[in-house]
Amino acid sequence: GDIHTQPGSKIVFNAPYDDKHTYHIKITNAGGRRIGWAIKTTNMKRLGVDPPYGVLDPKENVLMAVSCDTFDATREDINNDRITIEWTNTPDGAAKQFRREWFQGDG
Repeated sequence: GDIHTQPGSKIVFNAPYDDKHTYHIKITNAGGRRIGWAIKTTNMKRLGVDPPYGVLDPKENVLMAVSCDTFDATREDINNDRITIEWTNTPDGAAKQFRREWFQGDG
């Protein structure tokens, strides 16, 4: 299995930083099995994600909103904020309901 995102690698939040900006990322399950996915971010204070997790059937997609809250660019390090999309195949027969435990353990 695999996922595809649009845009493919990064989004850039440009000034002014005194306004909240929101961009969208489309996540597509390109594989043949149902997957669970979850978002991790290095800066929970500044970066918001909605929805932060979900379940996708094969070939299904979801539009996720990523927002950047206001901040003072002269006082904060803005170079290393990251969003990671983790995903895993769901167990056979599992309901189409996200379970955090799919991502626990040694994988």
